[in-house]
Amino acid sequence: MKPLGQYPAAQHVVVHISDTHFLGAGKKLYDQVDTDGNLTRALEQLEQSGIRPEAIVFTGDLADLGEPEAYSRLRSIVEPAAARLGAQVIWVMGNHDERPQYSSLLFDVEATDAPQDRVYDIDGLRIIAFDTTVPGYHHGEMTDAQLEWLADVLSTPAEHGTLLALHHPPVPTPLLWAMEMLELRGQDRLEAVVRGTDVRGILGGHLHFSTHSTFAGVPVSVAAATCYTLALTAKDRLLSGINSDQAMNIVHVYDDRLVHSVVPIGARTEITGFSTDFVEQIEQMTPDQRTAFFSKKTSPFNLGEDPRT
Repeated sequence: MKPLGQYPAAQHVVVHISDTHFLGAGKKLYDQVDTDGNLTRALEQLEQSGIRPEAIVFTGDLADLGEPEAYSRLRSIVEPAAARLGAQVIWVMGNHDERPQYSSLLFDVEATDAPQDRVYDIDGLRIIAFDTTVPGYHHGEMTDAQLEWLADVLSTPAEHGTLLALHHPPVPTPLLWAMEMLELRGQDRLEAVVRGTDVRGILGGHLHFSTHSTFAGVPVSVAAATCYTLALTAKDRLLSGINSDQAMNIVHVYDDRLVHSVVPIGARTEITGFSTDFVEQIEQMTPDQRTAFFSKKTSPFNLGEDPRT
């Protein structure tokens, strides 16, 4: 479709999904959450929407217990959908993942306990998968060697800049006090590496709710989980996981900004709207005609008349 406003089409489109928490043998999470079905519905929505991302970034906690079968089944769901969309799949380690299974079963390499840091070039947009996990723990940290590696990668700017994808987001969690115990530690060290580089956005997960902030002068966007989310206003609960409000994010990368859009997963009931039958007519109008017909409050369109007549 032709642009109708002040902005050109985005340079890149990236889908940001987090916290799938797959279990082995198709088991339901907490005996209630259909993790497979939730992710399948998200990918089906994406395909049906007409959105064609260049990459799908999964910011960690891919498996709930690190079970081999969970990773294999995750690949069997994601990779065919990504191929149909023409998108690169980018995996990121999460605290529920286990490095040996993650490395061997998602990347077909020898199993390793080493940090899982990787760099991807998406037609000029660099995406860095950065491993903030601590084996055996749920909080996040980074080694000196990892930060040196990241600084070296960022020392050469990418053509369209960099997205840094990690599981533990460097943001405050004012609505979930308990999550402070499981946050990314040593954030000042990461800030020293990121500030002043070509990092344009940071993608995170871990929190099981959507939130946004800034870090080192860079916008941070956290995607809610596809498995379950956390209620932010539950009374007398330290943490309250709920089987609703699952979502994914769509990231549009422009020359001078990013736009993060939260897309709920699952069917919704439309109460008002217009079909794509109007696209051709809208595109044929001049800007002044569109203003008169679609923006003016007393236009036939806004008074409920069919604009095709």
